[in-house]
Amino acid sequence: GIIERVETPMEKEIARLRQADFEFSDIFYFCRKGFEAIVEDEVTQRFSSEELVSWNLLTRTNVNFHYVSVRLSLLWGLGVLVRYCLLLPLRFTLASIGIMSVIVGTTVLGQLPNSRVKSYLSELIHLTCCRILVRALSGTIHFHNKENRPQKGGICVANHTSPIDAIILTSDNCYAMVGGDPWAPQGERDTHPPDRAWGGVGCGVQRCNFHSGDADFVERLQLDLRAALFALCFHRLREHVADKSKLPILIFPEGTCINNTSVMMFKKGSFEIGGTIYPVAMKYDPQFGDAFWNSSKHSMVSYLLRIMTSWAIVCNVWYMPPMVREEGEDAVQFANRVRSAIAHQGGLTELPWDGGLKRAKVKETFKEEQQKNYSKMLVRNGSIG
Repeated sequence: GIIERVETPMEKEIARLRQADFEFSDIFYFCRKGFEAIVEDEVTQRFSSEELVSWNLLTRTNVNFHYVSVRLSLLWGLGVLVRYCLLLPLRFTLASIGIMSVIVGTTVLGQLPNSRVKSYLSELIHLTCCRILVRALSGTIHFHNKENRPQKGGICVANHTSPIDAIILTSDNCYAMVGGDPWAPQGERDTHPPDRAWGGVGCGVQRCNFHSGDADFVERLQLDLRAALFALCFHRLREHVADKSKLPILIFPEGTCINNTSVMMFKKGSFEIGGTIYPVAMKYDPQFGDAFWNSSKHSMVSYLLRIMTSWAIVCNVWYMPPMVREEGEDAVQFANRVRSAIAHQGGLTELPWDGGLKRAKVKETFKEEQQKNYSKMLVRNGSIG
């Protein structure tokens, strides 16, 4: 890189500086941190595709071109023919079969009265169709610790890298889906970010899921209706969790896609519902295909075309032991504890930043908090006024 970062956490740096009186040389620490943030801060890089150490015969890796040779270039050209002329038509055919199957199947089920048979058929259709869609991506999914698979009446919480996360998880277990993002801050609920609500076919599939089984589909309404919608959704989710016969709810608390390297702040709303939390850690192997969706740069169509022309989608999924909220623990602390467990299991970097920074600016209150931390570093026992 352009600069070499010091991996020591800021807390340890602060402790080291506080061991002696303030010196003007301490200013270089702030200068270094400022240069690092300007060149490449730790948040912005989480919203772009992670770079690989070596070229993987895909066009997304734009550094380390010293690995490229004439022989590899010829192999890349042959790979383009295979990926676009052979794999893409086959994958498109499988994807069409899977999408049409779920639409037709769930539409027919929507006409039947609620019963155990309907629930069984709904789960069978979703499992079958999602497995077809995973095959359409040449998906190789490794599920670990299946004894910890989310159970009915619980909440499944997972880190979020791609819109296909839900398809991958549903290929092994059925979940109740929540459409929209009822936990978004009040000022962000009407911004309609493209990675929080699908249009076109995606919206149609969501509506079919709503009519066929357990789902809480929250459409985006005007700002003056959001408060009532939030309360209604919260009440319905609590009722859903209280019923041990209903499917576990699948929620991605980050609220946006992160680039498979980190886990960012979890929205606390998911952890205020109550019930048992089933953490799930997901980690993609970027050597065969980049599953991350940068919704600020790519549309859904271009994203799907990119992953369907990759070599494969390889993903490891770890089912983790269930977690419950401890006595005296608030929702934020519980969310942070679950996030830490997911990050540790998936080998991901844990960051305290809100994923909303993908499109929004840093809040003034957070800036003031950082300014106070810096001022504490400069002030030594009142020696500097």
